[in-house]
Amino acid sequence: MKAAHRHGVGAGRRAESGTAAVRRGTVRRSTILPDEEGRCPAAKPSRPDFAATLVTEQLVFDLAAPQPPSFDNFLSTANAEALAALRALSAGRGSETGVMLWGAPGAGKTHLLRAAVAAAAAYGRAIHIAQADSVSAHEVGALERHALVAVDGIDFAGHDAQATLFTLFNALRDRGGHLLVASRSPVSALTLREDLRTRLGWGLVYEITPLSDMDKPAALRALARGRGFRLADDVIDYLLAHGRRDMPALIEALAALDRHSLATKRPITVAMLKSWLQRDFDLNR
Repeated sequence: MKAAHRHGVGAGRRAESGTAAVRRGTVRRSTILPDEEGRCPAAKPSRPDFAATLVTEQLVFDLAAPQPPSFDNFLSTANAEALAALRALSAGRGSETGVMLWGAPGAGKTHLLRAAVAAAAAYGRAIHIAQADSVSAHEVGALERHALVAVDGIDFAGHDAQATLFTLFNALRDRGGHLLVASRSPVSALTLREDLRTRLGWGLVYEITPLSDMDKPAALRALARGRGFRLADDVIDYLLAHGRRDMPALIEALAALDRHSLATKRPITVAMLKSWLQRDFDLNR
């Protein structure tokens, strides 16, 4: 099967992206073998009347790189209210200083924090802090000037970080900013200092629920369509049966599988997936 079969229908008049060009075969790869001294000679056009574009494996990797987290590629059927609140918050329409997301690992909390920061960047300064325990008191002056500060893992914050976050919350409230935090536990179960826990409880609190197993096949199909190819049902079934089932891992797997398909110019089939899983990507880790 030719790689062109993976190209989505309806892109006829649009400017063709690099990824689509690779899939269609309009951008060709050439194999360049090293000489006896191990050096690679300069590439030559495969035909005199056609200036062939050489696409290296690194470029293929870049073309099919994982999409940055956004609200549009957050796949969920049960978090519509939280998603709407975060869209409003990122657009500067939030009324509450604090917004808290909580839920099990792999539910998508970090995805939503990073998506909110990316969206808020269009309206003002925003920053994502990967771990609450890394926040230090001397950073409050700089952080309070942001329109949105998103802090992951607030349930891991130590005593000093909790004091800093309490000060930061008050500073953001005075300046009209917002503090968006994520936790594995609901606010009532957080073992934080009481004044910080109370302030977090003043704002909006949402439980982020992961996709059900029933919803994951449709989510994977949508992700594949967004990347410009179709994922067959038997491939989805095999992927869900033989690897990690949380959506962050599945999204990572889909992006890596897409890169492998582009690099090898082979369609994604169960046979190719089996070989790839065994050799290149440990989904069972």
